[in-house]
Amino acid sequence: MLRITEYIKKTLKGEKIKPFPGVILIWNLTNACNLFCKHCYSAANSSRAGEPEIDTIKEQIPYLKKANVKYLILSGGEPLIREDIFDIAQLFNKNGFITTLSTNGLLITEDNINQIKRQFSYVGISIDGDEETHDRFRGMKGAFRKSLNAIRLVRDIGVKVGMRFTITSETYQSIPFIFELAEKEKIPKIYFSHLVYSGRGRNLNQAEKKQYRNIVRQIIDKAFEYVEKGIPIDIVTGNNEADAVLFYQIFKERYPEKAELLYENLRIWGGNQAGVRIADIDYRGNVKPDTYFQYKLGNIYEKDFYQIWSSNGILSKLRQHPRPVKGRCGECEFIDICNGNSRSRAYAVYGDYFGEDPECYI
Repeated sequence: MLRITEYIKKTLKGEKIKPFPGVILIWNLTNACNLFCKHCYSAANSSRAGEPEIDTIKEQIPYLKKANVKYLILSGGEPLIREDIFDIAQLFNKNGFITTLSTNGLLITEDNINQIKRQFSYVGISIDGDEETHDRFRGMKGAFRKSLNAIRLVRDIGVKVGMRFTITSETYQSIPFIFELAEKEKIPKIYFSHLVYSGRGRNLNQAEKKQYRNIVRQIIDKAFEYVEKGIPIDIVTGNNEADAVLFYQIFKERYPEKAELLYENLRIWGGNQAGVRIADIDYRGNVKPDTYFQYKLGNIYEKDFYQIWSSNGILSKLRQHPRPVKGRCGECEFIDICNGNSRSRAYAVYGDYFGEDPECYI
C-alpha cells in the first residue's frame, strides 16, 4: 500500500519513513459472501466448505510469530459470516497481533458493534461509488445504504474506519462522490484499490492508460489538497505501484526542494511487497504471496506457515530488489521504487509472473 498522505506529511517535515517491521497477513477465513461483486478476486459464493476450524488457526499462531507476522487483516468472502469471527480475532489479539477487519459492512449492526470495537483496531468497508453504482457493482439493491450505515456505526463508536474503493471502468466516475462522502461523513481514510485480474475481476476492464493516469492524478492531487488544507483524511492506494512514480512526479512539481527526500522515502517503502511484507492464506489453507496470486507456496494442512514462508523458489525472486522482471518494467528507471508492480497482473495477461505489468500507465 502506498500511504500517500503519510509520505507527503513526513517528507515535508524532512523525515525519513520507516518500513513496516514485519509481515502483513491477509487471512481469507471463508469464501462465503452475502453479495456477488463484479470484481471479487476470490469469486466468493454461498458455500461454507473448506473454512479452517479455529483450532487449525490456533495451531498456526507460533509459526506466524516465528515468520514475523505483525498485522492480520481478516477477510473473506465476508468474514462476518463466520459465527466464530470474534473468537478468532480475540485469539489473534491475545497473541499480540494487530487485528483488522475487511468487510462489506452489511452484517455490522447495533448488536455486534461493541464486539467489533473490542476486537478490531481498524475496519475497512467497501464503497464503490454512489448508491446506484455501488448497488449495481455489488449485486444488491440497498447495499450502499447498509454499508454506509456500517461506516457510521464504526465511526461513532470510536474505531478507525476507512472506505475501500476499487477503480474500474465501471466505477471511476464516482471518485469525486467518494471524496465528497468522506468529507461529509468525516471518514478518516480512503483506500483506492486498483483492479487485479483475479476471480470475477478477470471480466472487468480498467480505463484507457492516458485516462487512467489522469484518474490517479485526481486522487493524488486530492491528497495534497487535504494535507495543505489540514483536512484529516488519509489517502492510500494499492495494487498499482506505478502510483509511486506519478506521486513522485507530482510532488516534484509542487515541492522540488524536497523531491529527493521523497524519492528516498519511496525507495525505503520498496514498491510491491507480495511475498516480502505481504502474505495471504486462503480459505482452504493455501499460502500465497498475496491475495491475487494463483501460485500456491504451500498449504498449512501439510506444512506450518513458517516452513512455507521460509521456502525458496518464487519467493527468492520476489524478494530481490529490484526484482528480475522483463519487458519495459525491467528497463524502467523507476523500478527501484515500484519494484516491478503487480506480478499477478503480469501472470494473468502474459502467463509469466516476471513479465511486465500490463497496467503500468507511466
